[in-house]
Amino acid sequence: MKVKRILSDVTLVIADVEVQLNGESRSSPTLCAVIAGSGGAPDLVVPLNTPDGRPIFMKIENAISTP
Repeated sequence: MKVKRILSDVTLVIADVEVQLNGESRSSPTLCAVIAGSGGAPDLVVPLNTPDGRPIFMKIENAISTP
């Protein structure tokens, strides 16, 4: 295993993320990576674990844009 590069513009945070499950609104603390938006674009928050705490891969497709 080797480190290809370090993403210095990513910040790790714990966010209170709310999801809709079976018509119910649920929230939980979630480990997230925040990628700063460029050129006026909103920041992207990428969850790194599921609501029940299982880890997931960091994918931009999973990103949530901030207001």
